[in-house]
Amino acid sequence: MARILVINPNSSENVTAAMDLALDPLRVAGGPEIESLTNPDGPPGIESQAHVDDVAVQLRAIIQAHDHRVDAFVIACFSDPGLFAAREITAKPVFGIAESGILSAMSLGERYGVIAILSKSIPRHLRYIRSLGLEARLAADLAIELGVTELADEGRTFSRMVEVGTRLRDVHGARALVMGCAGMARYRRRLEDTLSIAVVDPAQAATAMAVAAIQLGQSNGNGQAVVSGG
Repeated sequence: MARILVINPNSSENVTAAMDLALDPLRVAGGPEIESLTNPDGPPGIESQAHVDDVAVQLRAIIQAHDHRVDAFVIACFSDPGLFAAREITAKPVFGIAESGILSAMSLGERYGVIAILSKSIPRHLRYIRSLGLEARLAADLAIELGVTELADEGRTFSRMVEVGTRLRDVHGARALVMGCAGMARYRRRLEDTLSIAVVDPAQAATAMAVAAIQLGQSNGNGQAVVSGG
């Protein structure tokens, strides 16, 4: 059976568990197996550029270790750490949740908004969005001011997501929202129902793209893996 490996780059098992549960609708008869993995060497949350740079090296090692048994990879952090390096070392499709989530949101609404965890994350998001050439349809990127480990506080987290989502919709004109952290996965359906606007869980979006790539027999565009060394 084909297999997708969804890698949580941080070391929070709670984040991995919530994300994995949200992927259940994509587990269908005859489809690929979807396996979630926590990076034991990562920080509790990816909340700085230093965190992004550090885990990129760790993710490369994880992908190399599992490449022989996996048909597609998902990097489940909204900074897409190590995404381009990962695509150089495997012929398997590799999806970053930020890139996938934004592309999905753009297919659901003319302008998209991002719900970030912290204000200090926003400059990093904006740098990446500009590098992807996707800034023209960005309505705004606003933070709920909660760290990754605080997202398990459901009452406080959901209240702030509703507040920020409402501002993105009513003040900034967003017509679709992207949740800017895999740890927000459990809130997608409730948030969409509350705001009456499309809400994208980027881990779901990336994994759905991985399922499609496997079913269609697509590689990552390199044709074959680049062999390191020399």
